[in-house]
Amino acid sequence: MIGRALVVLFALAVTALGAAPAPAEVVAPGARAPEIGGGAWLNTGPLTTGGLRGRVVLVDFWTFG
Repeated sequence: MIGRALVVLFALAVTALGAAPAPAEVVAPGARAPEIGGGAWLNTGPLTTGGLRGRVVLVDFWTFG
């Protein structure tokens, strides 16, 4: 009885961990990039995609671990 319960719990855990969240917004290839928002900007004022048009932009996504 306990063995079956553990198997069921394990199966549920594996299923829950394997499920990826849906992306918040899908952008089609060739479409304009969405505006970047979020927290405070460091060493600059807020940037917009319109203000960066025609420039090479490197976007580095990171977080504190």
